[in-house]
Amino acid sequence: MRFLRLLTNSLLAGALGAAYLTILVLQLNPQIPLASWSVWRWYQTLGLFYGLHLALLFYVTMLVRDFFSVEIFSPGWISVRLLAWLSAAAAAVAATLMWLNLNGFPALFDETTARRFTFGAGATTASAAVLLVIAIAHYSYGRRGSRVGAALLTIAIVGSLALPIAARGAGGEPSLGARRVVLAPAEARQGSRIWLLLVDGASLDYIYPRVASGRLPNFGRLLDSGALMDLATIRPTQPGPVWTAVATGMFPVKNGVRSAASYFARGDDRPVDLLPDHCFSHVLVRLGVVRDEPSSSADWRARPLWSILGDYGISTGVVRWPLTYPAQPIDGFLITDRFHQMVGSMFEFDGRAAYPADVVPLAREAFEAADPSRPWDEAYDGARRAVAEAHPVRVSAMRYEALDTAAHHSQQASSFGSPEPNPQQADALDRAYASVDREIGSAMERLTAGDLLLVISGFGMRPVNPLKHFAARLLRDPDVSATHEDGPDGFLIAYGTAVAPGRKPRGSIVDVTPTVLYFLGVPIGRDMDGYARADLFAPSFTAERPITFIPSHGG
Repeated sequence: MRFLRLLTNSLLAGALGAAYLTILVLQLNPQIPLASWSVWRWYQTLGLFYGLHLALLFYVTMLVRDFFSVEIFSPGWISVRLLAWLSAAAAAVAATLMWLNLNGFPALFDETTARRFTFGAGATTASAAVLLVIAIAHYSYGRRGSRVGAALLTIAIVGSLALPIAARGAGGEPSLGARRVVLAPAEARQGSRIWLLLVDGASLDYIYPRVASGRLPNFGRLLDSGALMDLATIRPTQPGPVWTAVATGMFPVKNGVRSAASYFARGDDRPVDLLPDHCFSHVLVRLGVVRDEPSSSADWRARPLWSILGDYGISTGVVRWPLTYPAQPIDGFLITDRFHQMVGSMFEFDGRAAYPADVVPLAREAFEAADPSRPWDEAYDGARRAVAEAHPVRVSAMRYEALDTAAHHSQQASSFGSPEPNPQQADALDRAYASVDREIGSAMERLTAGDLLLVISGFGMRPVNPLKHFAARLLRDPDVSATHEDGPDGFLIAYGTAVAPGRKPRGSIVDVTPTVLYFLGVPIGRDMDGYARADLFAPSFTAERPITFIPSHGG
């Protein structure tokens, strides 16, 4: 019977912990109305996973304590003394998670939401301190004053839940819906061309030694004669949010894309777009506890670079940029990042995989000619070449993903700190870098006077957290040794006759679009978060091209 009483207290503490996590989900997603069934469904979902696991953890902890203790502990069915300690621990963990998520996602909240989140985290921290004082006082005085202690504990627990909820507010703010893109008619302009080579997961720490050994000659030419700048990235460091921020020059709070997917609790049709970090929340998706749906172009709130350039008659060719499916009309051509999934399916010619319609058969031929055992980058690059011949453009953007895929599984000690290098996986990563290096060389050959080449890595890589690596092993996920989850910097290398060579001060991924607009003589929206990095260019270029602004490029 004593063990059953320990179990009931553990279950109550687990239920309280699930309530704190539900509040954290609400803080991260202010669009969820507080007075809705979605709150209850998220509490049920989190309670069945985290609540039960927390209850088991508390129960095992008490059994271990009981095993080593001389005094037999026999609590009541609802023990004030025991719950005070357990609730203090749960509140302290919840407060820590709130602060970590608030500080870890600074680009995802507007000023009002961040202020409310801060008040909620502070209230939970204060509540944890009060609960700890109650636990210590009750432990010191034993059963004396238990009614008073029970009343104080109840008030403290209710306050620890009510205060962050009150700080968060009723919620229900409209989600950041997409704005329809409308191209304004304009005469096509002639002038300098730009090549954007987007590389997922490229790391300068990996590039430098291979440039020194002569294995990446074209990267070496860029580093010797180009301008280099580190780029601060964002969290969550996923291709979708990162490259959307690059394309719009705005952080997620403005561009509408805060994560790579929308998430649904069981039985709920209202999505949340951000799960808590530092608590293995994405295991919920892996186990099917929470359903996810990938984000798409419909989630964009701000206009991307290619849409803005279309207003000024500057044509753009975009290939494999994340979250471009379904394809939207642009001045030029667009091959979405899901084209390889559409080839051979009933959706291939539905107008969503690429734009305009005559792009589809050209791209399809390139995919059919590609080696299916090779990375999709080669097929997309072949499609870009074929389509560019039929649709010449001034600005060309191509994204390479194979390098990031190979880097996740590389265990080279020199790059990612692993003590056990894997030659086969290292070879795959070297081949991916060599492939990008060849494309850089091809782009450099096409450059003429006045043209610009930008090689951009939106995020770098770092070793996987040992706990996450262990969790992946338990879930039988692929062995991953490197990750970009913690938001390591990416980089930008500019090369061309207008570029001033050398290392430049650190920038941000949202600086890319304002810099491209500046180079092309297009005004920069004052509502953009990024800056035009004129220091990348020679004084002879900047002297004749002042930075101009417009209130907004609209939507």
